[in-house]
Amino acid sequence: MSCDLLLAGATVVLPGASEPVACDIAVTDGRIAALLAPSTDLAARERVSLSGLVVLPGAIDAHLHLGHGKDISRPRVPGDADQESAAAAAGGITCFIPYLMATEPFGTLLGDVIAVTEAGARIDFGYHPIISTEAQLAEVEACIRDWGAPSFKIFMNNRGGEGRRLGLPDIDDGFLLRLCEAAAAHGGMVCPHPETIEMAWVLRERVMRDDPEGIGGLASWNATRPPFVEADAVQRAAYVARISGAPLYVVHTSSAEALHAALRQRAAGARVFVETCPHYLTHDITWPAGAIGKINPPLREPSDREALWRGLLDGSIDTVATDHVHRDITSKDGGIWAASPGCPGMETMLPILLSEGHAKRGLSLPRIAALTASNPAHAMGLEHAKGAIAPGMDADFAIVDPAARWTVTREGVRSSAGYSIYEGWDLTGRVVHTLVRGRFVLREGLLDDAAVATGRYVRRRIRHAARA
Repeated sequence: MSCDLLLAGATVVLPGASEPVACDIAVTDGRIAALLAPSTDLAARERVSLSGLVVLPGAIDAHLHLGHGKDISRPRVPGDADQESAAAAAGGITCFIPYLMATEPFGTLLGDVIAVTEAGARIDFGYHPIISTEAQLAEVEACIRDWGAPSFKIFMNNRGGEGRRLGLPDIDDGFLLRLCEAAAAHGGMVCPHPETIEMAWVLRERVMRDDPEGIGGLASWNATRPPFVEADAVQRAAYVARISGAPLYVVHTSSAEALHAALRQRAAGARVFVETCPHYLTHDITWPAGAIGKINPPLREPSDREALWRGLLDGSIDTVATDHVHRDITSKDGGIWAASPGCPGMETMLPILLSEGHAKRGLSLPRIAALTASNPAHAMGLEHAKGAIAPGMDADFAIVDPAARWTVTREGVRSSAGYSIYEGWDLTGRVVHTLVRGRFVLREGLLDDAAVATGRYVRRRIRHAARA
């Protein structure tokens, strides 16, 4: 036996193992050919020693926005995919699934967007269509059948003109019901942005009346759409999905109340996956940077941060994703009321889990692999190729040094956002190499520009979408 690449001397996070295991990995034709005992004599075109490092399955970011400049609806030129997939590769992400936002039908649009993305991407990718119009709702079956795009976002807050900022029309709970029914009928899944916006309007009017200049900063923003606004929508969406027979993937869970609402519906029989994001694990309303931390849902209280960490540790949260938004820092100008919501995060998702989770809280490396790879692969229909280190799977790896100490700097940011909410943070745990289908896209911390346009669109099939 011979192979193209032999990764030797590392410890490897394998499916079902409670601790990393010492083994060598043989790669041929972009897939894992074999897992071997350490120091197995095997002919290889290239042999790479990974002594002292840990091999994790490549991270899958199931929630981000890939756009052009301040427009986060879709990439417009290959360079958009190049720069943001470079940021992803630097953070150990080997596959991402951006949300595709449009008002036109997806029939031809998906093909055009996939082509633009493939022309620049350094990592593999999928797309989630955002369903906002009657024509798009009618395309759910075709998106699943023809494009392998079975996960659909809906902005539950797009009512009363709320969607104008994103160029989207209003919808209502009847639209949500029909989307859940269509997803259930054809093997899809619904990913709601959960906010009961009518309650947020009432609260926003009160808070802005008392704090018209936004002096309260992040606390004022949180007060306009507090946790119960999120939790109410989570329980409503999950109940509708349960009645319809559709699985639900709750995005960017930010609060203890929203988490508990999802868990109650899960206990009642709903197929609910729960996602949170690094910024909700590390930042709260006390962060002094103010409008830079404006995100939707808002950063919450310190007690919510700790509740989410408990959810990671006890298994009630399924995935961690970034909700990466790469608008630059000027989008935060004008104070808390005028600033654009969102922040970048792909370069730091895995390092934050290594540092704040593994090093500080005892979050195990296999649990990190589950949160960032195997669970999102299962939820999103990628487990036929990605999410685990096993023979026959794509050779996607995030190879990390869990003991490495480093500092996040603005100069080191690869994303076009040009900043990080972690600037100045000293972290423990760093991505050293990233491989996509057996190819180094990041090596010794350096990006390989020959990897531009090597990323490929991956068709997905959600096996758990069949009715229970």
